[in-house]
Amino acid sequence: MTKYEKAIYDLINSSAGHLTVEQMFSSLRKQYPSVVLATVYNNVNRLWEAGLIRRISVEGMPDRYDRILRHDHLVCRSCGRLSDISFTDLTASLQETVGGNFLYYDLKVFYLCPECRGKAEKQRED
Repeated sequence: MTKYEKAIYDLINSSAGHLTVEQMFSSLRKQYPSVVLATVYNNVNRLWEAGLIRRISVEGMPDRYDRILRHDHLVCRSCGRLSDISFTDLTASLQETVGGNFLYYDLKVFYLCPECRGKAEKQRED
């Protein structure tokens, strides 16, 4: 693993958020001032292709990256906030449906977060 791969891997695994490449680039520049954005993209892609990190793609938003730990995501359709959630019962059900093990699944549940729901309700009242 290169020094940049290691730094990116550590950054993603220590983050409570779901980072974009640009956010990783900004953080890495503090430790490696000469790093360029293309290097970060290349290293993130290598980590993702190796199965060491997860890519979370949502239409109309930049890809975000996450640790491999088994969990799913809630996505606010209004503001784009991404939150972790775990549906532990889905793995067994999916295994039964497909007749055995599967590679992985990427579940994203779209909703309105409490803040956006409150704004929508307030607009309806006005």
